[in-house]
Amino acid sequence: MCLGVPGKVLGVTGGDLRLGRVAFAGIVKEICLAYVPEAEAGDYVIVHAGFAISRIDEASARRTLSYLDELDELGAARRGKDPR
Repeated sequence: MCLGVPGKVLGVTGGDLRLGRVAFAGIVKEICLAYVPEAEAGDYVIVHAGFAISRIDEASARRTLSYLDELDELGAARRGKDPR
C-alpha cells in the first residue's frame, strides 16, 4: 500500500530541478516539486516518496492530518492492550 501525506510548502528553490522545503507535523524535508510546478510557499501538497504529486487546499490537508492522528492514537491504544 502506498500513502501520500499532506505537507505545507515553506519555500521553493528553482534551477534545473524545482525543490521545496515542506513541513510535515514539525519535520521539514526537501521535496521535488517537478510534478506540481504551480506550487508556491504556503500551499499544501500531497507527497509520496519524496515527490509532491498534487496540490490540495488547507481544509483537505488538515482533515487528512486529523485522520492520520486518529489512526496513530488507535494503533497506540491497540498496542497498549496487546499482551505480546
